[in-house]
Amino acid sequence: MASRTATPWGPADLVEELTLRQQVGGRRFASVVQLLETEKGERLVRFAYSTDGIARRGPVTLRERDIARLRADLARHPALAEALGW
Repeated sequence: MASRTATPWGPADLVEELTLRQQVGGRRFASVVQLLETEKGERLVRFAYSTDGIARRGPVTLRERDIARLRADLARHPALAEALGW
């Protein structure tokens, strides 16, 4: 994953990304958790949500069962799990 993104701390590289697909009624969307690393080596964790594959700003809301799925999916994303302390 060699993607660069802008942050308030300057440019950062995308290290890992976990996408948690969600649905309510007929609406489908996804919550995204990203591990970013700045040029100075500082690690940042960004939460976002996406619709139609486009990341959106705003609050990210996870149900209790989504948190359980997030924890399970973090097994495949060890650097992100470590950054979250899980």
